[in-house]
Amino acid sequence: MAAIAAYGAGTVYGLAFTNPLDLCGDKTGDGVYMDAGRDYRLTSVSVDSFPPSITCHWTSGHSTEVVWFWASPLLYAGLACSAVCTALLLINRSKYRKASRDNRLDA
Repeated sequence: MAAIAAYGAGTVYGLAFTNPLDLCGDKTGDGVYMDAGRDYRLTSVSVDSFPPSITCHWTSGHSTEVVWFWASPLLYAGLACSAVCTALLLINRSKYRKASRDNRLDA
């Protein structure tokens, strides 16, 4: 459940994958995207769907990540927890079946 919540939080930011340019900067009257409060122009945007990531690249040479920093670690922690819980459930189930089979043989 945590993995689903983290993925949702990473992509909910204005349906990030539909128009990532609007997330990176402010559009000027002549259609150029600028960094808010600075005079840097947007050169490119990198979008990855898993883990959710939108990286804005500016003419100054720096890059900014738009997706919340905690979304990817929470996504991986949720997936790891799901895998461990599933493995423990299967181990417990096989032990329960073996114990019930042994009880039937004793009777």
